Amino acid sequence: MSNKTVLTSEAAPRARRRLPPEISILGVMIGMMLLFEALGWMFEGQSFIANPLRLKIMILQEAEIGIIAVGVTQIIIMGGIDLSSGSLVGMTAMIAASLAQAAGYTHAIYPSLTGLNPIFPVIAGLVAGTLAGLLNGSLIAYTKIPPFIATLGMMVSARGVADWYTNGEPIGNLSEDFGVIGSDWWPVVIFLSMAILFHLALRYTRYGKFTYAIGANPLAARVSGINVERHIVLVYAVAGLMSGLCGVVHTARAISGQAGVGMGFELDAIAAAVIGGTSLSGGVGRLTGTIIGAVILGVLTSGFTFLNVDAHYQEIIKGGVIVAAVIADQYRQRKRRSV
Repeated sequence: MSNKTVLTSEAAPRARRRLPPEISILGVMIGMMLLFEALGWMFEGQSFIANPLRLKIMILQEAEIGIIAVGVTQIIIMGGIDLSSGSLVGMTAMIAASLAQAAGYTHAIYPSLTGLNPIFPVIAGLVAGTLAGLLNGSLIAYTKIPPFIATLGMMVSARGVADWYTNGEPIGNLSEDFGVIGSDWWPVVIFLSMAILFHLALRYTRYGKFTYAIGANPLAARVSGINVERHIVLVYAVAGLMSGLCGVVHTARAISGQAGVGMGFELDAIAAAVIGGTSLSGGVGRLTGTIIGAVILGVLTSGFTFLNVDAHYQEIIKGGVIVAAVIADQYRQRKRRSV
């Protein structure tokens, strides 16, 4: 047998193993839905899947997490982490809500800013989120503070700003024009649009090549001519923009602003990315996997609620799923290094 034949026979099974990671993740999601379907008929006497209202609520809720996860995924691919995204949602939600008051409503803080065009609260929320992301990135890139510490500080500070901005009081009576942003399927359209946009950016542009390169090896990226600090600031600014967009969408959906909005969103966004195959070690990940990961989280939450599982048990199980995803990621990394 020639060497060529040996190489060909060894390469064939290896090529067969290189299936897109989304295939296995999608299989997990489908299996989970079928499991809840079976349990639903056994214990509740009704279908989990064949309920359009339940599925719509699940998809709309996870669309908000998905918007954040679009930014968080890029940070993790770059080798960083962001614990502030949920708090930025709360801060930007209050800022947007304060400028989205219906005409004739007297606001305690800004009584003159009512009846504005919806574009103003949208821009305010997006700008506030982007500025917070710029601050996160600048601290990490230029002061060399670990991302965990820098974003943890922003998480606490942003939550404080949200409470201070309106003394912790909710803001209601928002204009109907602003509420259109969160109506019907618009949150899902916004989420998928952002996911597709940045999926293409990560795959086909220098922005994506730089992001993966820094996550794989920051020193090699610097030697190859990449301005690592500037790109870190840019990616964190994008993540802040996504948090601001989520804050705007959530406020429009709820037709009110709540300072406590976004609590725990950052953990769900990280979980969606990791479940979707993004490596916490950096350099590996796809937004297509993150989309599926967000849906898996939605199926878990909706399925447990459908089966009347206590909320405390839901959090415990969700935590176990996240840990299992990280363990699987570590296994994949060891296997990749051994090849």
